[in-house]
This record gives sequence, structure tokens and C-alpha cells, in this order.
Amino acid sequence: MSQRSYPMFCLVVWAICLAALPAGAADPLPDPDGKPADMSKPVQVYVLLGQSNMLGFGKIGPADKEGTLEHAVKEKSLYPYLVDGEGNWTERMDVRNVRVMGSGTGGSKVFNNEWLTIKGRAIGPEVGIGHYVGHATDAPVMLLKSCIGNRSLSWDLLPPGSASFEFEDKGTVWHYAGYKETPLRWEKGTEPKKINWYAGMQYDGDIARAKQVLEELGTYYPGAEKYEVAGFFFWQGDKDRYDAGHASRYEQNLVHLIKQLRKDFNAPNAKFVCATLGQTAKGAEGNEGRILEAQLAVDGKTGKYPEFKGNVATVYSHPLSQGGASNSHYGGNAVTYMNIGEAMGQAMVELMQSN
Repeated sequence: MSQRSYPMFCLVVWAICLAALPAGAADPLPDPDGKPADMSKPVQVYVLLGQSNMLGFGKIGPADKEGTLEHAVKEKSLYPYLVDGEGNWTERMDVRNVRVMGSGTGGSKVFNNEWLTIKGRAIGPEVGIGHYVGHATDAPVMLLKSCIGNRSLSWDLLPPGSASFEFEDKGTVWHYAGYKETPLRWEKGTEPKKINWYAGMQYDGDIARAKQVLEELGTYYPGAEKYEVAGFFFWQGDKDRYDAGHASRYEQNLVHLIKQLRKDFNAPNAKFVCATLGQTAKGAEGNEGRILEAQLAVDGKTGKYPEFKGNVATVYSHPLSQGGASNSHYGGNAVTYMNIGEAMGQAMVELMQSN
């Protein structure tokens, strides 16, 4: 699965053109051409994971309300590639938008299975991601979102193989659950009281649901017979900021998550892009500061994890956010979701080009 299906020449030219634009310039993406992808090539699958940030709460309308997508596009002329000459939402016939969701290891519900366009009441970062990745790729693309809100990396989304740890909080030493342990934590030296949830239960469910889509590839990408997992997008961190123990472990868990995802999808060369919480600025203290530092640390450009150079990127979201916080879904501001989605898509394309 390590072979890429897009020509390096196109990526390099596109990256050069993008880099040449001055800050604040109009978006360089053209309107989608309406043409299907070359189906002789494997579908390039990008798995989108996280919690409510990734789920998406950016309001689409109405056009007369500041912060909605319709207002941004039709009143402020932002993201011009989203509308055609008649003012209708464009549709990418080379990018499939698929979203499944379920709680824990329970059943799966399909929420999206269509070509990338604007529909329903809200958007997430997948719109910006899909347009940038789709524009830079001459193979078919699938965005495969499998996530649900209110989940923490250090508990619900804890990847297989994660060890338990001890953390002292206000004079009490707590044993925090490792993968498959329950409950979330218990006082050291006491017997844990099991609950109907275990560490990593949401990870197991989200990954199983994504794999089920890939097992039925033709149902979700008409005409497709083969695929490659090309990358992962991760936008999360809100729930972990309410627990000092989880915040202290965030970096270690994030590193393990990247490696485990590549293992679970048999995609050792898949790229990984994560985004920080929009409200958290560099220099922040406390749990939010620790989570931000952890997310920035895994960026392949920092050098802290040499094995991530050229294949992991972090998008610093604070300058892109229009206000509000992750726990209030940024007030439903669609511009926040578009800005961060675009930045994540651009970061992925840059990683593609680095090969």
C-alpha cells in the first residue's frame, strides 16, 4: 500500500503555485471540473477520526447570518470553489464523502455516502480537506469519517497496547486504565469496580466501522475495486483537558495512536495530520497547554520524533479559529471549520509532496 497514485510533477507544480500566493490571497483552488477520477487507480482513502471537532458543527445557513457557510461564500466571497457560476453548491465527482458513527463497539449508522458537496445543516473539516486533497490527487479519493462526540484519547480512544499509569492528583495516587481495563481510574491499592465500558472501546468501534466500509468498497465508492489507506486526519483533545492525568499522558498516547493506526490499517507509510484546539494559544498553561504542546511535539518538523519527519504534521488552529471553544463547537461558526479543514488538507498535500 505504499505506492502513491498521483504524479509527483503535479504535486510539485501545485505546491509551488500555492507557496507563491501572498498571505491573505484568494483561495487558489479552481471550481471542481465535474469529471470522475481515473478508476483504474486504487482509491486513496483518508480516515478522519476524533470527537465533536471532527464530527462537525459548522452551520450552513442562513445566508444573512454571520458565521454560516452561506454567508461566508455568498456575502463575503470566501471559498469560491464551493459554488458554481449560478450560485449552486459544487460537487466533486472524484472525492467520495463517507461518514459512519456508533457508540463504543455498538452498531454503525451511515450518515453520508455521496460525492463531496454541501448538504444538510452543518459541515466539518472534511469539506476543506476533501477539496485540497482531491485537487492534488489524480486518483479517486475517499474521505472516511468514523467518530462520535465527547470522547477522550486517553480513555475512550486509547489505542491497543497502551499501558496503564499512575498519576497523583490532590494527594491521591490514581491508577489510570490501560487498554481494555475498566473503569477509567481507581485509587492505587484498591480493587477496581468494573463498568460497561473499557479503555479503548471507542477506538475499537471506530476502527471496526471504518474497516467495514472498506470491506464493502463498491457500496461506498461506485465502481471501485481496490484501495490504499493514504492518510489519517485527527482533530481531538477537548475531553482530555478536563482530566489532569489524561492531559499528562496525551503526548505518549498520541505517538502510540499514530503508530497503531498505521499497523491496524496495514498502511505503514500513511500520512498523519492532526489539528490543535482552536481556543488554545501557544503559551497556554494547565491541561490545555499540555495538550497543545503534545500535539505540536509530534509534528515531523520539530525533530522530537525523527521517524515522523515528512509523514506527520500538526495544524496550529488558534489563528484560524473565529472564536468560541471546542466544548461549544466554536459557536457553530462554519468559517472555523472551513479554515481548519483547508489547513489540514494543505498539510496533507505538503506531506505527499515530501515523498
